[in-house]
Amino acid sequence: MVEASSLLWVLFVNAFLSSTLLPGGSEIALGALILEGRHSPLSLIATATAGNAMGGMTTYLLGYLLASGYSSERIAKPRHQRVLRWLQRWGSPALLLSWLPVVGDPLCFVAGWLRIPAGISALFIVLGKLARYLVVAILVQA
Repeated sequence: MVEASSLLWVLFVNAFLSSTLLPGGSEIALGALILEGRHSPLSLIATATAGNAMGGMTTYLLGYLLASGYSSERIAKPRHQRVLRWLQRWGSPALLLSWLPVVGDPLCFVAGWLRIPAGISALFIVLGKLARYLVVAILVQA
């Protein structure tokens, strides 16, 4: 039998990896753990949000570090160009959508690339990812 605290770490790591280019399925893990009932839904939501937000900020940091010596025109992929224009238009509030599949990782990366301030970026990343996990928890418990 897996210890209860170990399950929180598994959820954290799963959520972290889900926020990178690796597939994860953190919503499924969160839902399963909520249904299992060994932890309060709020502690599970907080754990998943922390892991996923840290993954998003890791992607942000990669963009920040890789931007040294490169202009924003060097972002070649059309998907990244769309994200670049989006962030230039909407600014850091666009990071509320960092939880979206396919778009979320480039949003975080390009935010770092553009040197959008880390604090405000983290705030919007956390809020977006928290909202997603709250919806998952509500749907699972309905």
